[in-house]
Amino acid sequence: MERRDEEKERNITAEQEEEDDGEIEEEEEEEDGGIEEEEEEDDDEEQSNKEGADEDAAGMMKKKKMTKASDGEKKCVPGILYLGHVPPRLRPKHLRNVLSAYGEIGRVFLQPEDHQVRKRKKKSGLRRCDFTEGWVEFRDKRVAKRVAASLHNTPMATRKRQRFTSDLWNLKYLHRFQWTHLSERLAYEQTVLQQRLRTEVSQAKRETNFYLNNVDKSAHLDRLRKKRRRDGDQVEDKTWDFTQRQTEEEIQMKKRSSKKDSLSQKHLDKPRLLQEKSQSNVSLLAKIFNANKSA
Repeated sequence: MERRDEEKERNITAEQEEEDDGEIEEEEEEEDGGIEEEEEEDDDEEQSNKEGADEDAAGMMKKKKMTKASDGEKKCVPGILYLGHVPPRLRPKHLRNVLSAYGEIGRVFLQPEDHQVRKRKKKSGLRRCDFTEGWVEFRDKRVAKRVAASLHNTPMATRKRQRFTSDLWNLKYLHRFQWTHLSERLAYEQTVLQQRLRTEVSQAKRETNFYLNNVDKSAHLDRLRKKRRRDGDQVEDKTWDFTQRQTEEEIQMKKRSSKKDSLSQKHLDKPRLLQEKSQSNVSLLAKIFNANKSA
């Protein structure tokens, strides 16, 4: 009986151990399955995110291409022409009217003449302001290139009786030139002109101040001399120890006088030389004739 009870207990313990081992294996399998399911879910999410990012990038590229194409169709790069010769009485309005027949024109600028030239013209009676060079902006640079190639070195007027028939177009397309470059150049020239005027004004001020100071000094010295003379003191007149430099007129007069003296001396020397030559010839002739007579 005891043996049977022991065997039953052993069987029961073995069955319990087998059940426990089965439960542990099932738990491990469940855990492994859950981990694998989580990893598969993460992979699926990553793939879906990558696909979405690729779709977004492709959409952005398509949008950029569409915007570039639309900008290329809508926006036109402007082109600038340089006008090297501007005939008299040509104004920006007339230039715009003439060139607008070839394409749409933006800004037009003509460089006026120098102030000194305008002053001379005003003195002579001409009050109009002429221009020396100019710049014309076309809305499309292709039109600007075409206009420069077709109109360069051709008459400005199409008919014989028009005003600018004898003048020729002097046009050149400025590659990669923008209107800001022109404005910068004009601003630089204006600053240079202002600086030059400032220097001239300052130089004139210095000269006037120096002259006025010398006048005041001379007046003060004259007062002192007069006062000393009243008091009975001897006043020595100041003498200058240096020699004054010759002026240009004096130098030219000296050169002319020296030239005249040299020419007069030459004229005087000529008859003397001729006389000497004649005397030498007479002596030779006398010797020759005397020798013939003696023979």
